[in-house]
Amino acid sequence: MSRIGLKPVAVPKGVTVEVAGQKVTAKGKIGTLSMTLVREVTAKQDGETIVVAPTGDSIRERSMWGMQRTLVANMLKGVAEGFTRDLEINGVGFRAAMQGKNLQLQLGFSHEVLYPIPEGIKITTEKPTSIKIFGADRQKVGQVAAEIRAYRKPEPYKGKGIKYSDEHVHRKEGKKK
Repeated sequence: MSRIGLKPVAVPKGVTVEVAGQKVTAKGKIGTLSMTLVREVTAKQDGETIVVAPTGDSIRERSMWGMQRTLVANMLKGVAEGFTRDLEINGVGFRAAMQGKNLQLQLGFSHEVLYPIPEGIKITTEKPTSIKIFGADRQKVGQVAAEIRAYRKPEPYKGKGIKYSDEHVHRKEGKKK
């Protein structure tokens, strides 16, 4: 029995939800998202909540139940409030700046890295060493943050690189004589 799947998903204020068969569409102030549920799970709207239930009792149906419910909940939260991921840049001469629809990164390479910002994602750089990624789709926000971080991951000796703001880099001691 899925404990997460049992909980109904509350629809936030200002969000309209439409359930048509396996397709769930949510529209809010941040944008519009839609997803197609796997065939092992059904969703129906009960007033201000959405109830996700398995179609049968097999292992696959029960394992998909909680995941699909969480994806619907993330979709509703995304169109209502949105998701944010913060990155920090550490290193001498390392910085980020917006250049039109691209994020320009200077990370110690012989060239500047230009990252094209995908549709539905908003990136801001308040300081040259901090990047804020905002969007309605939680998966897309996390993917963009991971791609930017992958250009120069934080290294353990000097701590240089791009890291999540809540990430702790385990520092190592250098060579001894």
